[in-house]
Amino acid sequence: MPEATTAPVFIRAIKSFVLREGRLTAGQQRALDELMPHFGLPEGDSPLNFTELFGNDHPVTLEIGFGNGESLATMAEAAPELNFIGVEVHRPGVGHLLHLIEQKGLSNVRVANEDAVELLKMRIPQASLARLLLFFADPWHKSRHHKRRIVQTGFADLVASRLVPGGVWHLATDWENYADHMRSVLEVHPAFENAIAPNACTPGRPSWRPETKFERRGQRLGHGVWDMLYTRRT
Repeated sequence: MPEATTAPVFIRAIKSFVLREGRLTAGQQRALDELMPHFGLPEGDSPLNFTELFGNDHPVTLEIGFGNGESLATMAEAAPELNFIGVEVHRPGVGHLLHLIEQKGLSNVRVANEDAVELLKMRIPQASLARLLLFFADPWHKSRHHKRRIVQTGFADLVASRLVPGGVWHLATDWENYADHMRSVLEVHPAFENAIAPNACTPGRPSWRPETKFERRGQRLGHGVWDMLYTRRT
């Protein structure tokens, strides 16, 4: 009888995103062509060396799904003592962020146009991130689509392995049901502790998180906003 094999801790079977990419503007295409070679992650599948990537040893924040990049560029401009990696699958958003990097003269941002889960698994070293940001991810609000939500126990395992001890996972959503789902996963996860209080969200939008395009859209629809902070246990 053949020996049983152990399955990987995290298996990416269902993606949490669908590519519905619109047409690139001329400016976005130019940014992708001219700026991605300078600000994109180096090609390959080996773990990144952040000191070589940024030319310093400042703490690194990774944002998953930065949209059009405006909030990420704002955070990076306000905190030059920190390094940022932004990951987004939609090329128009990547092109827009690259344009903002050039416009603001930012040197502390690097960009990836790929699946964030694969990037975390293959390129991000263990215990290397100071923060991971997940703002307004697709809520997949229909019950039959909840399996597509990126925040699941297996993904939390992966995030925990990439955060430094004491590192922060900051999540935000404008869907109350998704906020409940996120807390149901992370409140019982052995690697995480709620940085506010058990089952609590922040009392308002934290000052360091700029308002996002998706947040404003949700507010126009009458949605609330829930920010959650979880630290990786030491």
